Amino acid sequence: MAHIHLGEGSFPLWALLLWTVLGAVLISAVVRRIRKGGIETHQIALAGIGAAASFAIFQLNIPVWGGIHMNLTGLVGILAGPLLGALIALVVNIFSAALGHGAVGLLGANTLVNASEAIVAYYAFKALMGLDWDVFPASASAATLGLSAGAFLMGAIIVISGVNGSALPRGDLTIAVAGLVGLNLGVAVIEGILTGFIVQFLASVRPDLVGLADRDTQEEPTGVTA
Repeated sequence: MAHIHLGEGSFPLWALLLWTVLGAVLISAVVRRIRKGGIETHQIALAGIGAAASFAIFQLNIPVWGGIHMNLTGLVGILAGPLLGALIALVVNIFSAALGHGAVGLLGANTLVNASEAIVAYYAFKALMGLDWDVFPASASAATLGLSAGAFLMGAIIVISGVNGSALPRGDLTIAVAGLVGLNLGVAVIEGILTGFIVQFLASVRPDLVGLADRDTQEEPTGVTA
């Protein structure tokens, strides 16, 4: 959903180094957690499917205000979890940059943006389900929150970094980026609703895929009344 579509050399060198290092730190921490705790077999399959779906829809770019699109990172986070979700964000950005969708130098920044979407969506979904929300509103709201977090992070990265060759003062750049963030927030709602329908369908046929197997197999209270 949120993605920095600026070309190579758009960010100053210090910003490229900063976001690349932060992205590398995040991925290193994710890999360390996976190696320490392991992952379940069904999560690997879901990660593969999620990565393919995310990459495919990622390439359908709408040329509005620098380009907007869906990427299903909220759905990926809910299904595959925050760790694999972050790795999928990295893989999708690498293959997208290879096709010219996003600058190679911005891989660190874009990975941070998209990984944050998957991570926030996952934990928001778990929190809302813990509050006994129904599947559709929980997944739709979680995905929207995750994608919104990514949109705000994208805007913050651009404003903090500045854009080489831009004649806009920092204040005007902030206003322009705020418009882009607002547009992405609108798309986040649409993608959130789509995610809600997908998760609701999966929960009805394979609740184990979304971690809801125990929710549907709870014993009904029994007793004898006189």
